[in-house]
Amino acid sequence: MEMLAPYTTLRLGGPARDFVEATSAEQLVSLVADADRNEVPTLVLGGGSNVVISDEGFDGLVIRVATEGVSVSRDGEQVVVTVESGEDWDPLVARAVAEGWSGIECMSGIPGLVGSTPIQNVGAYGQEVAQTIRCVRAYDRRTRQVVDLEARQCGFSYRDSAFKHDLARYVVLAVTYALDISEMSGAVAYEELARRLAVEVGESVPLDQAREVVLGLRRGKGMVLDPDDPDTRSAGSFFTNAILAPEQADELAGRAPGHPRWEQPDGSVKVPAGWLIEQAGYPKGYERGPVRISTKHTLALTNPTDLGTTADLLGLAREVRDGVREKFGITLVNEPVLVGCVLGE
Repeated sequence: MEMLAPYTTLRLGGPARDFVEATSAEQLVSLVADADRNEVPTLVLGGGSNVVISDEGFDGLVIRVATEGVSVSRDGEQVVVTVESGEDWDPLVARAVAEGWSGIECMSGIPGLVGSTPIQNVGAYGQEVAQTIRCVRAYDRRTRQVVDLEARQCGFSYRDSAFKHDLARYVVLAVTYALDISEMSGAVAYEELARRLAVEVGESVPLDQAREVVLGLRRGKGMVLDPDDPDTRSAGSFFTNAILAPEQADELAGRAPGHPRWEQPDGSVKVPAGWLIEQAGYPKGYERGPVRISTKHTLALTNPTDLGTTADLLGLAREVRDGVREKFGITLVNEPVLVGCVLGE
């Protein structure tokens, strides 16, 4: 049996009953289809950067995606880039910056594979992949067909998608992005990034400058994988920012006047989960046995010495979630996919 911990950024997870790598989309489809026909439980594993696997592991077939390939064509003032799901995300961003393709530069340094980006609607510093995805090629396990889903069919919302809502249905095979041909970034939409770039929100900067500053910000938060930095043994942000209905936002404003908040176009209010966590009494570096909150970023839960277990990590996550709920009446939602384990109520 293959231990799954080495295939995750948390370095957590027990054994797989069976384990295989798929090096082509055709092989990936064949493996999944055969497993489905034989009613074998199947886990399709990408870069392991947004997943928490139980200590018991996975009692079935784990298929690790290792497909490769990038094709590029021009469409007016854009390039259309189709990328196999097993390609690493950050090298794609680096290539886009070098080639003068604008639209994903602020997502520099995010770990993981391309195939995971539409599932989570990956985003950072004011950009998200939903803004550039033209279509997603996937294997539909329900109809047993390969389908091409246009962006409007993907159900994208904040850190969410139709793929995430039905993880057992679709296996992402390739993603097609439409990127602007420009040496300049998209309009900077995130205040922290704008301050670091010394520009106003809404202005643009050279692509390489945006990438360099984003990488610096992420390193400062332990969010760029580094074997010498124990804070990077995480699944990134463990909780999503809280999206509050107007009445919830008003209630929070009464409890915590002047708290950070961002008004959303639909009338809801986004509140940073990191602020809620710290205000609930869980600072950077807060420990629970062998696991802890990152010393750099309160949203990351880490396994710094590789001595923790998934049970340890989930215990810390529950403590933090429950502490925020008790203080503010807000229930934080986990961002990573949980395999064989749950946070519970």
